[in-house]
Amino acid sequence: MIKITGQNDKTAVQDEKVRLWTREYVITTFVNFLVAMNYLLLMIVISEYAMNELHASSGIAGLSAGIFVIGALVARLFTGKYIAQTGCKKMLCTGLVSALVASLAYFCAGNVALLIAVRFIHGATFGVISTSAATIIADIVPEKRRGEGIGYYSLSQTLATAIGPFLGMWFSRSGNYNMIFTACTVVAAACVLTAPFLSLKKLALTEEQIKGMKGFRLSNFIEYKAVPISIIALLIYVCYSSIVSFIAVYAKEIDLVEAAGFFFIVEAIVVLASRPSIGKTFDRRGEHVIMYPAIAAFGAGMFLFSQSYQSMTLLLAAACIGLGLGAIQLSTQAIAVKVASQHRMGLANSTYFMLCDIGIGAGPVLVGFMIPFTSYRGMYAVMAAVTFACIFLYFLLHGRSKSLYD
Repeated sequence: MIKITGQNDKTAVQDEKVRLWTREYVITTFVNFLVAMNYLLLMIVISEYAMNELHASSGIAGLSAGIFVIGALVARLFTGKYIAQTGCKKMLCTGLVSALVASLAYFCAGNVALLIAVRFIHGATFGVISTSAATIIADIVPEKRRGEGIGYYSLSQTLATAIGPFLGMWFSRSGNYNMIFTACTVVAAACVLTAPFLSLKKLALTEEQIKGMKGFRLSNFIEYKAVPISIIALLIYVCYSSIVSFIAVYAKEIDLVEAAGFFFIVEAIVVLASRPSIGKTFDRRGEHVIMYPAIAAFGAGMFLFSQSYQSMTLLLAAACIGLGLGAIQLSTQAIAVKVASQHRMGLANSTYFMLCDIGIGAGPVLVGFMIPFTSYRGMYAVMAAVTFACIFLYFLLHGRSKSLYD
C-alpha cells in the first residue's frame, strides 16, 4: 500500500520542528526551579544561622552568605569550557549529585570555617547546574521560539524567588535550622532522581572545534561575542542589587516599611504576567523592540523608587522594575546565546552568568561606598541615571546592528 503524503504531513513536520513543551524542556525547567528553591531557602537564613548557632560576627555571617556567589562564579568559568566536550547531561548530573552532597554537608558544618567551605562548594555546584541547564534550554528550544522558550524557562526562577524566601522565613521562625537543611536535601534529591529521564544527544564536534577548545587560552573560558550584551546585564544587575541589599534600611528611613514588604511580591506578579507576551514579541519583532522600552521602564522604576514618599509610588516603582527587569533578563540571555556558535553555547551562557554574578556581587559594595556622600535617595537617583545611560550603551554595543531575529 502506498502512503500519500500531503499538506497535513508537511504541517505535522513543521509543528514538530517548532514544538516547545518537550519532555526535555519540562524536566530541565522543573530541575531549574528546584535548584533555585534549594539556593534561596538557604540564602535567606544562612547569615542568621551563622550568628545564632555558630556565634559568628555579622561580617563573617555576611561572608558565609556571599561566598556562595563566588563559588558559582569560579565554577561558571570552567563549566562553559567543558560542556561541549563532556555533554550537557553529564555536566548537569555531576552538578546535581554534588549539590546533594553539599546539602547534606550542612548537617556537619559545626563551625564557621566549615560552613564557609560548604557554602563555596554549594555555590560551585549551583554554577555548574545553572550553566548546564541554560545551555540545554538554548539548544533544545526551536530558534523561532527562543525568546518565548527562555522566557518560560526563566519563570521557574521567578517562582522560586517568590516561594523560596517565604518558606525559608517560615522555617526560621521555629529556629529549627535542621528542618531547613532537610528540606534543601529533599529538594536536591528530587533533582538527582529527575535528571536521568532527560534524553539528550551529545553535540558532535569537528576535529577543528575539538582542537580549538583545548588548552588554557582565554577564548576557551570566555565567549567574546557574548561580552557586549553581558556588560549591559552587568550594569542592570548592579542597579538592581542596590534595591535588594538596602531596601530594608531605605524603607525605614522613608517610613514605608509596610509597603516595602509587598515590593518583591508586586515585582514577581508583573514578571509572571508580562513574560509570556514579551517572549512572543521578542521572537516576532526582534530584540531591539524589547530592549529599549525595557531599559526605559527599569530606569523609570529606579527613579520612582528614589522619589517614593507614598506607598503607591513605591509599589508603582516595583511594577516598573519588574516589567523592565523581566524583559531585560529574557532578552540579554537570548542574545548572548544567539550570537555564539552552537558548540560555544555553554561558553556564551557561562560568560553571561559570570558578568551577571559580578554585577550582583559588586553592586552592594559600590553603592555602599556611595551612600555616605549621596544619601539613599541620591544613590537610587544615580542608579536611575546609570540605567538610562544603558539605553545609549546598548545602542553602541548591539543596537546599531540589524536585529538577530529579523
